[in-house]
Parts: sequence; C-alpha cells; structure tokens
Amino acid sequence: MSARPSTAVITITAGRDAHLRRQREALSGEEVDLHVVVGMAGAPELRDIPKSPPVAPVLVTADDRGLPLAAARNAGARVALEHGVELLVFLDVDCVPGPECLARYQTAARRVPPATLLCGPVAYLPPPPPDGYPSAGELARLAEPHSGRPAPPPGEITLEEHRFELFWSLSFATSRDDWYRFGGFCEEFAGYGAEDTDFALRAAARGTRLAWVGGAVAYHQHHPPSRHEARHVRELVANARLFHRRHGFWPMSDWLTELDKAGAVHFDPADDSLRLLAGSDHLTSKQGIT
Repeated sequence: MSARPSTAVITITAGRDAHLRRQREALSGEEVDLHVVVGMAGAPELRDIPKSPPVAPVLVTADDRGLPLAAARNAGARVALEHGVELLVFLDVDCVPGPECLARYQTAARRVPPATLLCGPVAYLPPPPPDGYPSAGELARLAEPHSGRPAPPPGEITLEEHRFELFWSLSFATSRDDWYRFGGFCEEFAGYGAEDTDFALRAAARGTRLAWVGGAVAYHQHHPPSRHEARHVRELVANARLFHRRHGFWPMSDWLTELDKAGAVHFDPADDSLRLLAGSDHLTSKQGIT
C-alpha cells in the first residue's frame, strides 16, 4: 500500500438522514477518497450535506424479509472497488468516526499481515442534549469504548485468532485483497442480526485473524434498540435459524434469551429450539424487553 492507502467509507442507511449528515460532518476529504452511501429503502437525502469527500450513491431493493443489510454492504464494496480503492472502511450510518478513526485504520492496514480484519472500538453515546451532540472531537467526554470488546491504547494494535463473535460490522476495515479473500457477506441473511458474526466466522475459516485497533473509535449515536421492534424480532428468529444451520450453534444468545423472557419467542438452546410466539407483534419495552 502507499503511504496513505486510498480509502472508501461504506455506509448503509434507511431513512436516517440526520445520522448520515452528522457522519458526513466528521469525514475529511484529506483522509477519505470516496464515501459510498447505500440506500436500502429509497434514496438517502444528500442535499445540504458537506460536499467532501465525494459521494457515490447506491440503491438496493428490500423485500419482505427485511432490509438487505448483507447485500447492501456487498453492493457498497463493489462500487468502492470499481473506483480502485485499497482500503474499505465500513461505518454504519449511526456511527460518527472519531478524529483519529480513519487515520488509525489506515496506519493499521499498513502494519498488519494479510488476512486480517481491522476492528476499532465503539463507544455508545447517551441521548443527545437539547442542542444536539458536540463536534466529533468532543464526543470522547460523553462515552467510553464498549467494555465488552478490546480497546487498546491509541497507536497499539492487538492481534488475536479467537473471539470472532466480538466482530461487529458497524465499524471495521479491510484491505481490497482481504475483501476478495473473505468473500463478502452472505446474502441469505436479510433483516437484522447474525450476518456479521457469520461473516467473521467464514473469514476465520480462511485463516483470518482480528486486529483490535487502538484509537480507531467510532461513536454510536443514540437511538432505541432496533431488536425491540416486532419486525426485527421476526428477522432475528429467521437469521438465528439460518446461522444455526450454517454453524451448528445459536448466535445472539443473550438477545434471544431476553426475548424469551419477554414472551416474544421460545428459545431453548439445550433443546435446539427457537420459534416466534403468537402475539409477539404487540410486545413493547414495558412488557419486559428493555
């Protein structure tokens, strides 16, 4: 790679234009050569957003299975690679890159061996104050990186060959060659859940390791958890079953247990049983899903 690898940020979105605008405000044309914005439920609103870096809009079609998250990321990667970039950085639309996020990913891409997935820390922001979140450079005072995942000090990179269940697709990076090596996301998954763990496990089967990149922090803008919506419960069940068929164990077990306690699903991992319960469409956070 060159001194600074040519870089595309790939963002998938569906109706979150305010989140997209804030993400764009944190991207620098000096670090990012192309911003691929993939709309999954119609075209995103791209007026009145910063003009740099250049945007490549992409549209993918949803069906009754749910938003095509896996297919959308693959479509975004295809467009980025057609532009000849060397590094693909995937940031979900609700993620604001910290001031060093892109630079840390770029430095790590030059340092790690081939067949490495680059994972940056994610910090979950509280609800925004009445006047909105501060600038990206000031978000660190509002949230620390998630305690359940490694977060090395800035400038440090920790390599490991295990714990692929900790891979999250909301913020990660991969070289062009490694993307081809991994084969992209499995498009049998549609809607919410498990497609990123499946991606990581398939990459692991190809000899991949994880690199936890200190300082490559992305700040997750607050919104109600998507898994609590009835339509996403149905998607979680379908995707968990697909994942179980492919890998032989249940993903998202904490979420499925939570939904079982709330009466939305029946989940018994000891019996390899998971099914959607009648009436789950009417469950709310007041009924036990928190």
